[in-house]
Amino acid sequence: MRSVWTGNLAFGLVSIPVKLGSAVSSHKISFRQVHLADQGRVRYQKTCELDEEVLTAAEISRAYETPDEQLVEVTDEDLKALPLPTAKTIEVSGFLDAAAIDSMQLDTPYFLAPATPAANKPYVLMREALARAGKAAVGKFAMRNSEHLALVRARDDVLMLQTLRWPDELNSPAEAAPKGRVSISDSELQLADTLISALGEADLSAYHDEYAEAVEALVTAKMEGTELPAASEGGAKVVDLMSALRASVEQAQGDRGSGSAASSGDATVTELKAPRRTAAKKTAAKTAAKKTAGAKESASGARKTTAKKTAAKGTPKSAAKTATKTAAKKTTAKKAAAKRRAG
Repeated sequence: MRSVWTGNLAFGLVSIPVKLGSAVSSHKISFRQVHLADQGRVRYQKTCELDEEVLTAAEISRAYETPDEQLVEVTDEDLKALPLPTAKTIEVSGFLDAAAIDSMQLDTPYFLAPATPAANKPYVLMREALARAGKAAVGKFAMRNSEHLALVRARDDVLMLQTLRWPDELNSPAEAAPKGRVSISDSELQLADTLISALGEADLSAYHDEYAEAVEALVTAKMEGTELPAASEGGAKVVDLMSALRASVEQAQGDRGSGSAASSGDATVTELKAPRRTAAKKTAAKTAAKKTAGAKESASGARKTTAKKTAAKGTPKSAAKTATKTAAKKTTAKKAAAKRRAG
């Protein structure tokens, strides 16, 4: 492991000689700038702005620019002589639960390794103590002309050091949040939940850099004079959220196999469409009921109107005739009763 920093890890009164090495490597594709006419490489030269002289590394030093634009030279020896306890020591000042670290604050990971055989025992002691407690140690150290906040924790058989961004370097997420009120329906949430289940757990070990592979294939094809790789077609523009979600679920369930989604108890797209059909039927039934009730009310109103018209057609003369007939019938009945008594 190539060392990028050496010093001591101070754990209380225990001092552990350690060396710091990078825990990651990069396969980022790098390009050279070339002169278009003759393919010559483009070089960057450092020149003095006063006399425009091209400078070598030995002729260049560093300086600090003050707010009033004065330049104060600061040499390597000046920086090494700074009265900083963190220049050669990672001083552990406290501990945190390993699971409580804000991922937004995490920066570059490094391996901490024992610098000497004598450091093995205190190194293993600290590693095991951190693992048993589920804690991470917090401290500071200086490296590459900067002081860093650092987190030290156990990972398998090694101690990992991860630099942290200073708290005041973290920007507020408020500006990134959507503006205004956004309404999400239960159907949309249910489809999103189903899509998450259908896609399944991610296996990070299965991921690889397809861009780097594509560039390498392109370069090989150019060198060999073969046909260049065809560009992949971009996806269609998403317009309707629900349609996009349903299509995504169908595609994910198709990739995993129809049996896996059903066995896990996840809702399918067909099941999610059913509530919408039921709701449509209920709406149609309500509309029909309202129409029927309206028709009944219209018929009842018509009957009442007819009765009123009929009553309105009745006149005082008709009422008088009816009263006279009733009185004559009563008189006839009385005469008949009197004859029966006389006989």
